[in-house]
Amino acid sequence: MNNNLFVSKRNGKKEPIDLEKIHKVIAWAAEGLDNVSVSQVELKSHIQFYDGIKTSDIHETIIKSAADLISEETPDYQYLSARLAVFHLRKKAYGQFEPPKLFDHVVRMVESGKYDQHLLTDYTQAEFEQMEQILDHSRDLNFSYAAVKQLEGKYLVQNRVSGEIYESAQFLYILVAACLFAKYSKESRLDYVKGFYNAISTFKISLPTPIMAGVRTPTRQFSSCVLIECDDSLDSINATSSAIVKYVSQRAGIGVNAGRIRALGSAIRNGEAFHTGCIPFYKHFQTAVKSCSQGGVRGGAATLFYPLWHLEVESLLVLKNNRGVEENRVRHLDYGVQFNKLMYQRLIKGDFITLFSPSDVPGLYDAFFADQDKFEQLYVQYEADDSIRKKRIKAIELFTLFAQERASTGRIYLQNVDHCNTHSPFDPKQAPIRQSNLCLEIALPTKPMKDINDADGEIALCTLSAFNLGAIDSLDELEGLADLAVRALDSLLDYQDYPVPAALSATMARRTLGIGVINYAYYLAKNGKFYSNGSANNLTHRTFEAIQFYLLKASNELAKEKGACPKFNETRLSQGILPIDTYKKEIDNITGEPLHLDWELLRDNIKKHGVRNSTVSALMPSETSSQISNATNGIEPPRGLISIKASKDGVLKQVVPEYERLKDSYELLWNIPNNQGYLELVGIMQKFIDQTISANTNYDPNKFEGGKVPIKQILKDILTAYKLGIKTMYYHNTRDGADDQIELEDDDCAGGACKI
Repeated sequence: MNNNLFVSKRNGKKEPIDLEKIHKVIAWAAEGLDNVSVSQVELKSHIQFYDGIKTSDIHETIIKSAADLISEETPDYQYLSARLAVFHLRKKAYGQFEPPKLFDHVVRMVESGKYDQHLLTDYTQAEFEQMEQILDHSRDLNFSYAAVKQLEGKYLVQNRVSGEIYESAQFLYILVAACLFAKYSKESRLDYVKGFYNAISTFKISLPTPIMAGVRTPTRQFSSCVLIECDDSLDSINATSSAIVKYVSQRAGIGVNAGRIRALGSAIRNGEAFHTGCIPFYKHFQTAVKSCSQGGVRGGAATLFYPLWHLEVESLLVLKNNRGVEENRVRHLDYGVQFNKLMYQRLIKGDFITLFSPSDVPGLYDAFFADQDKFEQLYVQYEADDSIRKKRIKAIELFTLFAQERASTGRIYLQNVDHCNTHSPFDPKQAPIRQSNLCLEIALPTKPMKDINDADGEIALCTLSAFNLGAIDSLDELEGLADLAVRALDSLLDYQDYPVPAALSATMARRTLGIGVINYAYYLAKNGKFYSNGSANNLTHRTFEAIQFYLLKASNELAKEKGACPKFNETRLSQGILPIDTYKKEIDNITGEPLHLDWELLRDNIKKHGVRNSTVSALMPSETSSQISNATNGIEPPRGLISIKASKDGVLKQVVPEYERLKDSYELLWNIPNNQGYLELVGIMQKFIDQTISANTNYDPNKFEGGKVPIKQILKDILTAYKLGIKTMYYHNTRDGADDQIELEDDDCAGGACKI
C-alpha cells in the first residue's frame, strides 16, 4: 500500500495512515471474546484508502464490518462491534477514549445549556468527586452493538441537527441517579445515588426512553404515558387537542378516551343543528398527534378508546382499514375498543348488541366503568325504550367485524373495562378507570377538562421502569431493587414539569407509578421453563407475587417517611383490599402455587400508613430499553435466537442472552403451538399487577386449514383472555412469511414512549 497516503483526524490534523494502529484497536475490542477473528474483521472491511480519508470513516467501516459478522455461530461479534462503537463514540464526544472528570464534564455541559443547572447548585464539587469514585466507565464495554446504537440514536445528549454527541453512557446513568436523589438529605443521598447507579448501569433496573433521554437536561417531562379523556363538548375537544400537542412535543405517548363524543346525526342546541359525529374529531386528534416529531427521539402516536356499543361503532372499527377513502378513515391513530361482561354474554348466547349514542342514554356511559350491575340495568331499560335512537346488531356480527379488523391491521386493541375496574387499586365508585394508553398497560382514573387550564380535570400520567428478570439471581433481591425504583420514580414526580394543570393536580394527588419487567423469555429459558406447556405457571406466580409485594412494601415504607398520596382514600388499598383479594379465581385452576410472603402484615401496614403511590406496577412492551440491557423485550418470546431490529437507525442484530448455553432452552414465538399457554401466564401475572399488561396474540396461518386463521380461533382467544381476568390485549401478530427474525420498530411505543 502507498505509504504516502494521509488520514484526516477528527481534530483536522493530517498524519500518515498507520495500519498497525487500526489493527491494535480491533485486537483490543476482541480481547476475551470467543470465536471472533481480528483478521476476519479487517478482511471484511474492504477499506478503500485514499489520501485525506477521515479516521472517523475508517472507524465506521470497521464497526459495520464487525456488526455484519454477528451470527448464531459467532454471537460475540455483537460485543466486538459494540466495543469499537464505544471507542468511536467516546472519540466523537471527548476527542479521546478516556472520558473527562465528571465535575469538569458537568460544568462544561451546564455552561453550554445541555445539562440542567440544578446539578451545580444542588451538588458540591466534593460530592461530584465522590460520584467519580462510584463511576465505572468499563461498564460501557458490557453493551451489545444494538445497545450502543440505541444509546447513540435515542438516549445520549446530542445535537440532533448536527449529529454531535456530548456524553457516554456512564455519565448518563450517574447523572440520572444524581438528579432523582438531589432532594434527599445530604447524609443519605450519595448512598441512594450509588445504589441506583449500580442498579441501572448493571442492567438490574431498566429505565424508559423519556427518563434516559431527558433527566439531566433542561427538558423536564419524563412520563412515558399520558391519558387524556375528552368530554362531549367543543371546549373539551379543543382542550384535549391542546394537551395532546403539549405532551407529544415532550416525548410522551398518548391515550385518548373519546368514547363520550355523540354519534353522527345527534341533535345539537335542541335541534338547531345535527352533529357531524366522531370521525371529524378523531381526525382533529390525529392532526394534533402528528404535529410534532418529538425532537427526533420518536414520532408522535396515540391510541383512541371508545365502547363497543357506540352507535357509530361499525364505522369506527374500520378507521384503520386500507379500503375506503380518506374522508371515512383515520389511519394514523390506533384504537382501543371497550368490552364488558354483558357484551361477551350477548355473544355467547347468540343474542344482539344494541348500539346507542352516549348523549341519548343518561348515566349509561359512566355506569359502563363504575358499576356493572347498574350498566346492565340501564342498558336493558334503554333497549326497551322506543323513544331512544338505537341500532340492533347480532353480537356475532359485531365481534366478527372487530376480530377481522384486529387481524388485518394488527392494531385494533381491546380493553375489558369491567376487569380494569373490579381488579384495580382504585375504588370505581370514586375513581373509575375509563381508558388505557398507547401500549395498553396503563389503567388510571381520568376526568375531562373544560379547557386547557382546568385543574379540576384529570390527565393521568404514568412513570415507568422495569426489573430485568434475567439479571436477578434471587427473588429476595427484588426487595432492595423495589425500594430504589419506587424512590427514584416517586422523586421524579416532584422533579418534572407539568405543562397542563390537570396533569399536575392528578399526579400530585395519585402519584402513580408503573414498574414492570424485561427479559422474561430469558428468565424462563435459564430456569428450564416454557410458555406453552404450563411448566412456567408456578414460577411466574412466585415471581410476580414477589414483584408486587415488594413494590407495595416500598411504597408503604415511603408513605411512612413522606406521607401517603393525597387521594389514598380513593383506593381500595385504603380499605385493606389488595390485588390478592380481587383477581379472577379462574387462575386457581391453572396454578396451585400458594402465597409465600406476609400479605396480612403488609395489609395492616398499608391500612395504618397508606401508600405513597396509588399504583406501582404495569407490564409494558419495553422494546427499545430492553435492547440497552441486551434483554428479551417485556414478557414476549423472541422471534429468533438472533432478532434483527429494523429501525430508523438501520438494521441491528441482537442475540438472545446466554446464547451458547441456552440456545435449545428458548421457546421461539412461532414454535409456540397456540396462544393458550401464553394467555394463562398473562392471567397469572395479572393476578398481582395492579394496572394492566401489554399482552399480544400471535397467529401462524400455516397451522390452520387452508392457510387462513379462523375468526372462530381469534374469538376463542379473546374469550379465554376475558375468562382469565386479562384487562387489555395489545398487538395481533400474524406470521406473514417474511424473515421471522425481523422485528420492525413501529412509530409509537417501539420508538420509546411506552415501550420503555
